[in-house]
Amino acid sequence: MVDETTERVRHFSRVVTERIGALNDRYMGRDRTLGEARVLWEIGPDGIALALLRTRLDLDSGCLSRLLRSLQADGLVEVIEDPFDRRARIAQLTPRGEREHAALDARSDELARSLLGPLSASQRERLVGAMGEVERLLGAAAVQITAIDPEHNDARFCLDQYTQELNRRSDRTFDPTVGATARPEEVRPPAGRFVVAYLNGEPIGCGAVKHHRDAPAEIKRMWIAPKARGLGLGRRLLHTLESCARDAGARDARIETNSDLTEAMTLYTSAGWNEVDAFNAEPFADRWLQKSLAH
Repeated sequence: MVDETTERVRHFSRVVTERIGALNDRYMGRDRTLGEARVLWEIGPDGIALALLRTRLDLDSGCLSRLLRSLQADGLVEVIEDPFDRRARIAQLTPRGEREHAALDARSDELARSLLGPLSASQRERLVGAMGEVERLLGAAAVQITAIDPEHNDARFCLDQYTQELNRRSDRTFDPTVGATARPEEVRPPAGRFVVAYLNGEPIGCGAVKHHRDAPAEIKRMWIAPKARGLGLGRRLLHTLESCARDAGARDARIETNSDLTEAMTLYTSAGWNEVDAFNAEPFADRWLQKSLAH
């Protein structure tokens, strides 16, 4: 039996797909499906690498290839070799594809106006606000947290953003090479684990765990991009790291932070972490916390 919440989600999906015309073979009155129109739109006037296109649309290679072949057969798209990387390919619009893109753009504006037109000003404001909230929450649901090597480019990017933010927000200088370190060899299996949170293929957060035999695990380098905050991703990332530590046999975990990072302290205390005496000599930290990982 389907529960009420699940049924409401399914009903919402049916209403939206019907209202925007997703069920029609000729989306927005054009000679192509919604899938083809979506790919055409994502390629856009500037073109896009196929790998990034596949990630953004969350399509497998076979499905994307079929859609591209259809658009190529209609003379709307061409696929060329990336001039900077011969192993990669780029999809770009032909002149006819650019005209079709412009027509879809105009039809999209018409559809948006048709959705808003019958509503009062206050109803339009409510609908647009609700759409923004739905978009953000669906984005949060689409985030994937993946373990990667701490020297991967995405890990390096996140750590660089992490360091820059700490130094913007605090009078204390944060140097990741001193104090309570999290060097690659310290957070690479079996010594530890490094994870990155992705949204549409873009790294938007990270965190690490250092395992210790017969001692509490250390949670390290937790960071969420500012644009992805406020949706519970920090709590989800923290839970992932706690689970990783627990699965490695840790009974307790520790973390240090700085008082200037008020959101971090709020997250930790609300997640059951308790302040304790300083357990290391990290020069950037002035708050130390510990949590039991017992089920």
